Order: sequence, then structure tokens, then C-alpha cells
Amino acid sequence: KRDWNINVDELLEASVHFGHKMKKWNPKMEPYIIPKCLTRSRSHLINFVKTAQYLSEACDLVFTAARWNEEFLIVGTNKKVADSVFEAAIRAQCHYVNDKWFSGMLTNWSTTKIILSKFRKLRIKEKIGGLKPRDASILKRQLCHFERALEGIKYMRKLPDFVIIIDQQKNYTALRECKILGIPTISLIDTNSDPDLAF
Repeated sequence: KRDWNINVDELLEASVHFGHKMKKWNPKMEPYIIPKCLTRSRSHLINFVKTAQYLSEACDLVFTAARWNEEFLIVGTNKKVADSVFEAAIRAQCHYVNDKWFSGMLTNWSTTKIILSKFRKLRIKEKIGGLKPRDASILKRQLCHFERALEGIKYMRKLPDFVIIIDQQKNYTALRECKILGIPTISLIDTNSDPDLAF
């Protein structure tokens, strides 16, 4: 087992211990919060020791799966995390979705494959060039539309082996599709989420 040395002080500095306000919490998150401990704004405080433990276990799982050349997909469509998702995916050389999850991306994989193939062909067409200005303009518009939704999965040839989901509430459709297909997920969740949905 690899020691990831997840530093509790760094977690505190990153403010991962702040949950949602009490009225927004999911009671299933009770085992993961510090009991009877609220901030001035009546927000829950997440148990950062447990957070460090689960992060370490998740890292072990990811490291083992990566050694077996498993394919990962990172999903984080919240504007606050979009750049971090992109940077992490590029560093890890894995697929990502950081703008919008279109419904059926995984559950309707046969259609997604056709769309991805079309996207790749359009990119080749653009690189070759030599189009009339009007045709070049139409091609650019089509590519713009595809790039927003598909840039991070353009080289995905099969369903991912693992999906890492940042913000379960925001990316519930992605999580639901993974559950339908039996794709294991690692979810980063907040106090308003349902931990039973992460598997």
C-alpha cells in the first residue's frame, strides 16, 4: 500500500472542512461531520481526519487502477473547478468533462462514438484547410459547438473504467449514468450530498 502523506493541515488550509448550512445538509452525511460543531454561519464542519483517510484510500485505488492501464474520466462542470479539472486531466493524461455533461454521454455510447468520430473528422478537415471562406466559417462554427462538449473526451474509444466526479449534486446525471452501467465512481461530495450514491 502506498503512503500518500495526506496532510490534515493542508486540507484545513484548502478549507475542505466547511460544509453547507445546516438547513441544506443531507442527514446521511452525519457520520462524516464533526458532531455538535457549527461555524458562525451555522454551517457544518466536515471531519477532516476522515476526509484524509478516505482520500488516501481513493488515491490507492486510483494508483492501482492506473498501473493496470485502466481508463479514467474526470467530471467537474462547476465553474469553480473547471480549470482544475482540465489541469489535473492533462497531467494525468486522462479524459475529462469540465463544461457541460450532455445526457446519454455514457448510457448512449454508440451515438457518442459516432459524434466523436464526426468531431475528429472535422478537426482533420480544418487542419488540411483549403476551404472557401464560407465553408471555413461553417466548419469553425461546428467545431466550436463540438469542442465545448467533447474536447476532453475526443480520444475516448470506449467507456471509462473509473469515473471521478467532483460535486455530486452538480453532476448527478453523470453519476446516474455510471450507476446504470456499473462503472465505479470516486465522488468528492459535500454535506448536502448522499454518500450512498458514491460507490
